[in-house]
Amino acid sequence: MKFFILASLILLGFLIYRASRLQRKESAHEEKTFWEREEEANSVRRKPLDSLEYITIPLDALPINALPDNDVIANCSKIITELADQKIVNLTGYTNTDLKLAYGAANLTALTEYDDNYTLLARTLQEWADALHGAGLDTETQSVLEFAISTHTDVSRSYYLLAEIYAGHLDYSKIETLADVAASLRSSNAQTIVRTLQETYL
Repeated sequence: MKFFILASLILLGFLIYRASRLQRKESAHEEKTFWEREEEANSVRRKPLDSLEYITIPLDALPINALPDNDVIANCSKIITELADQKIVNLTGYTNTDLKLAYGAANLTALTEYDDNYTLLARTLQEWADALHGAGLDTETQSVLEFAISTHTDVSRSYYLLAEIYAGHLDYSKIETLADVAASLRSSNAQTIVRTLQETYL
């Protein structure tokens, strides 16, 4: 019995050692690959940014003047209006290395600015929608959220709140479209959003 236990412990120790060694080897390979890609990316020359999918904010289609006495809504409207003059690109899911390889290292600062503008846009649209919804303005909420979804936001709350509004109108086909958009996202949130929409409404 003691021999069996000892043999089992030795085997277990060997398996742990082997797994640890394989993990270290894999990590070393991944790190080597990363630095090779990074070195390659840093040598890529500046490329035109014309092919980027720039986001245009449709101010005429958004409730910019809704409830001007509401501080939250007014502030969101102000931010959105200011962003309309900026270059905005949704680069969610792309690493700095990916961007340098695609557009050149010299463009990274500009690309980071465009993506930061998008992050502010997505966050503000959701805050705006929540405030409008809280004020009982569902039509205005819907217009804000539909624009947010059109930019392929990965803010899960945007999908859930818009789906709630669609469900209130018994418009389940539009919820299916929301799930399709979510499924196409380059984001770790994608599968969770799709699963939640399907389990709740479809």
